[in-house]
Amino acid sequence: MRPIRLARLGKLNWRSKACFLLLLCLTAITLPAQTFTILHNFNGTDGAYVLGGLVQTTNGSLYGTTDVGGAGGNGGTVFKISTSGTLTSLHTFSSSGPDEGPYGGLIQATNGNLYGTTQNFGTYHDGTVFKITLSGMLTTLHSFDSTDGTDPSARLVQAANGSFYGTTYIGGAYDWGTVFKMTSSGTLTTLHHFAAGTDGAEPAAGLTQAIDGNLYGTAANEGASGWGTVFMINPKNGKFTVLHGFDGTDGGEPYGDLVQSTDGNLYGTTISAGTYGYGTVFKFNPTSGKLTTLFDFDNGADGGWPYGGVIEATDGNLYGTTNIGGAYGQGTIFKIVPTSGFLTTLYNFGSTITDGANPYSPLVQDTDGTFYGTTSDGGTSGDGTVFSLSVGLGPFVETQTTSGKVGAAVKILGTNLTGATNVTFGTPAVFKVASSSLITTTVPNGATTGSVSVTTPDGTLYGNQQFRVLPQITSFTPPSGPVGTSVKITGVSLTQTLKITFGGVNAPSFLVNSDTQVTVTVPAGAKTGKIAITTAGGGATSSGTFTVT
Repeated sequence: MRPIRLARLGKLNWRSKACFLLLLCLTAITLPAQTFTILHNFNGTDGAYVLGGLVQTTNGSLYGTTDVGGAGGNGGTVFKISTSGTLTSLHTFSSSGPDEGPYGGLIQATNGNLYGTTQNFGTYHDGTVFKITLSGMLTTLHSFDSTDGTDPSARLVQAANGSFYGTTYIGGAYDWGTVFKMTSSGTLTTLHHFAAGTDGAEPAAGLTQAIDGNLYGTAANEGASGWGTVFMINPKNGKFTVLHGFDGTDGGEPYGDLVQSTDGNLYGTTISAGTYGYGTVFKFNPTSGKLTTLFDFDNGADGGWPYGGVIEATDGNLYGTTNIGGAYGQGTIFKIVPTSGFLTTLYNFGSTITDGANPYSPLVQDTDGTFYGTTSDGGTSGDGTVFSLSVGLGPFVETQTTSGKVGAAVKILGTNLTGATNVTFGTPAVFKVASSSLITTTVPNGATTGSVSVTTPDGTLYGNQQFRVLPQITSFTPPSGPVGTSVKITGVSLTQTLKITFGGVNAPSFLVNSDTQVTVTVPAGAKTGKIAITTAGGGATSSGTFTVT
């Protein structure tokens, strides 16, 4: 049976949910050191039906999209909101029909602009990719024409190579969706056409670039057992690999983005199937290919339909939302411990008419330590809300990007950065305080992979994830030799070397002499070919070939 399309499923879930909800007579649990605040109630003219998540930008504000509504149109909006709740509508998409606006939220690229997608706008009414400045100037970069996809419904991701990658929910060669690559100027290349069957269909989530450099994502339907898939795609050559097919017992219909935790695993959610039929939280090991179900939702006190996926917070726990269930049947905010799968419900929507209902999008943790999110319904006008939830976590800093070579430009986002006296990447860096929310710097010589730190008058702030310093190989000598030959490799950022190979054969014996030099012995079985080094920050391959004589 052909799965339900996203747009139809959305309306069924949000506008007819009364047919599904179990009204629960449970008492809301109040947790210590926790504050929930409504920041804004949408009223239609400033947008409605918030489906995409929020993103913190370099000016300290949060940006987001609404799927419908807006002044003078019904095509949705792009908005900016401060952490105190002041909302500014930046752009209204003009439309006479429903569900045509931006669905998947925004990302901020390294050039400072925001990028997003619309579902059905554009020259061919199959959706677009757009760019918008922080002040609201919007440019359409690409119009989909069904052959290259239709209904892009998820966030984009900017990979380490600077290109953007994304998915379309349907369309393409087989009408089951696509994976695409796009340059910052809008040149689009289709990398994969979903054909149902084992590779899945209808990717509703965005892509995540993992530490290994590959992109990981999910298809919401089809696959070997018909419940969706987890897949990997190589951004260099577009090679597509199915890693897991859901079979219903381990969940079904993965809709939220995957997130890679500091433990190296990928975490995500499904919105159906599992033990009780209301979705799961799962862990996926990209090395072994093993998937583990951490939690099964039952649409009771713990909620159901976790559309938005999960994020990893600075305390190492995972946080997310459910669309339904909880004490009042209107959804929840939850925390789950990744090592044990223990879930705690932090907030139940629906206790009052003003607190919103049915959150669909993921949470975001701002650098002030607080979580921010949206609901698709509820609020004073029934058009959704923006909310914050503080659970007592402290401020931190976040880097744009999360990896780079020595000399690469890096932006550091934070809160109250004025007066900062020190920035370190394992070693001090030269920096400039551009504003209270932004520091600009470059990766210094001697930098090591780890948490970036910023010293401010209020104390030292640490990065919410590791910054990966990418190694470089500049030369090696001698250029040839038999097994047992000692080879000196010269480069940059070699201190944290973990592995060296000759033509793909591992060299078990090597010595790190300095950050710029490693000495290695040509191993038994070595083949003529490139020398490759793997460090804690990533990998580098020599431009020249070592000849085994």
